[in-house]
Amino acid sequence: MLHVLYLVHDVSDPAVRRRIGMLRTGGARVTLAGFRRTAAPIADIEGLRPIDLGATRDGRFAQRLTAVAKAAVSIGSKLGGMPKPDLIIARNLEMLALARRARSVFGAAVPIVYECLDIHRLVLRDDVLGKALRATERHLARDVKLLVTSSPAFIANYFKPFRQVAAPVELVENKYFEAAVILPGDREPVEAPVAPPWRIGWFGALRCRQSLELLADFTRRMEGRFEVVLRGRPALSEFPDFHGFVEAEPWLSFGGPYRNPEDMAAIYQDVHFSWAIDFFEGGQNSEWLLPNRLYEGCRFGAVPISMAHTETGRFLSQQDIGVLLPNATPHALETALGTMEGHRFGRLKARVLAHNPRMWSYDRGDCSALVEKLRRLTTVHEPFATEALA
Repeated sequence: MLHVLYLVHDVSDPAVRRRIGMLRTGGARVTLAGFRRTAAPIADIEGLRPIDLGATRDGRFAQRLTAVAKAAVSIGSKLGGMPKPDLIIARNLEMLALARRARSVFGAAVPIVYECLDIHRLVLRDDVLGKALRATERHLARDVKLLVTSSPAFIANYFKPFRQVAAPVELVENKYFEAAVILPGDREPVEAPVAPPWRIGWFGALRCRQSLELLADFTRRMEGRFEVVLRGRPALSEFPDFHGFVEAEPWLSFGGPYRNPEDMAAIYQDVHFSWAIDFFEGGQNSEWLLPNRLYEGCRFGAVPISMAHTETGRFLSQQDIGVLLPNATPHALETALGTMEGHRFGRLKARVLAHNPRMWSYDRGDCSALVEKLRRLTTVHEPFATEALA
């Protein structure tokens, strides 16, 4: 059985839980180690007790660097009691630095996989800091065996033009994970909530202040015909007063965090539209990513809303689904959605539901294929063919 040491920047990130589930479903044994964003260590993630590397703070780059430096000193004692893994997966740049330190602890040539699912705005700067970070990434990634990323635009706009990583690339999209085998006819039609009001769901990592203000302005213009339901983990460092702002808006509500995958069907089937827009790093990462909520919403029949010029918008246009905005204004939202009625929404929803669920989800077969590709990295003489996970 393939033994994977998974080094992560935030052990409580729901996407980390999903990846652990995929690896274990595919037949791998996982040891989890990483930082946390909580005051106390986390005792359990998917039945695993994480090896705690310390606390970090969202949006505090200098503090995270200090935490990484401290972890580099202590990681030998932290990992000293575990058996040598067959493979190390490093999620994000800071964990790539620790992966090399961890490999030296085991005293063996353990292959390293670099998993990069976001391109941080700091590495895109054209100043001394940006150039230094890119040089650091190139140095740390000089002998990684595989780069795992989630959007073709990350490859086209960053990894290729900057020549950051010479390793083969594996595209593993941010699809919804379900352990059962998915068949084309598996999805049962679910009635949308009665409308109006039309409900827009914004779920996941809530970090975009511009989206919050735009949705608030739009719902006020619509005077109750539209309402917005927010669920997930707000990045409070990005909002002066997230909870106060939402409470003051008559047609915005925050329902708190949710469990993924346990709550996904319920929360998406309770709304009509899914907000698949993020202006957090406009012109860069936010325009290049294909977010979790794109796949999750479509998997459960919510109609996605996106900006037309982004990678998400281009993807939706190719599939002929969703509502695409030409610009980020309340007027554009009102033009696109303001006259929404039942027949039109029915057509929009039907287009989403017409797609094979496998477009939006990974199942057991996909997990087994991923683990097999990782296993082949540990076999020196066996060639490795790179392709997107289908």
